[in-house]
Amino acid sequence: MVSPDLTPRYLRLPSRALGRDVHLWQYGHYGRPVIAFPTAGGFAHEWQQNGMIDALGDLIRAGRLKLYQPETNICRTWTGDGTPQERLARHEAYERFVAEELTAHIEEDCSAPRARIGLAGASMGALYAANLALKHPERFDRALCMSGRYATQAFLGDYRGLDAYYSTPLDYVWNLGGDALRRIQAHTHLTLVVGRGRFEGRCIAETVALARACAHVGIPHHLDLWGHDVAHSWRWWHRQARFHLGQLAA
Repeated sequence: MVSPDLTPRYLRLPSRALGRDVHLWQYGHYGRPVIAFPTAGGFAHEWQQNGMIDALGDLIRAGRLKLYQPETNICRTWTGDGTPQERLARHEAYERFVAEELTAHIEEDCSAPRARIGLAGASMGALYAANLALKHPERFDRALCMSGRYATQAFLGDYRGLDAYYSTPLDYVWNLGGDALRRIQAHTHLTLVVGRGRFEGRCIAETVALARACAHVGIPHHLDLWGHDVAHSWRWWHRQARFHLGQLAA
């Protein structure tokens, strides 16, 4: 449940990139803007439904944090029907929605042109946060990635096209260089968090591997490994988000 003074604002944001309206929940009237991506369900209300808003309530009420929670189209991309090329085209359209249309809405809502925006997500939401920060570092200066999956072969099978490559951090980060890498180094930072308890599984190996890739090419990042009692669950994501977003919104 959400406390009465954490009043949500709901809207359907029109998207030309997706050809439809996108469900969006907003919390806070002032503070650091952060886009919060849902997990594999893709629902815009997921952070609210799973207690994350109350976990971050003091930051929101104090005017330190302003959250924007869009739905994702994950059921039509990573876990959906169609060829890998069709699904990745839908994923790229969603990234255009976030990088162009959602950011424009946030700038207007915050009365802050070219606002620097943070990203956050757990599980599959971490993949969205990492990809968008790495691809659009001038727009997204921080990404909090909790219990993420950063290798996409489990969702794409044997398909290895360029569209898959550029949507898979564990593929393209190792090979970054030139201006693309300099932009990332100058403008963004990844916080990679994972527990070592129940159901973290591949998330541990992929989180450590992404941190190593970032270190290899000099991308600013922080690897935060939690204990063996820390599971792949909202209970722990509450604590991780509260700690790291609290620092971001200091």
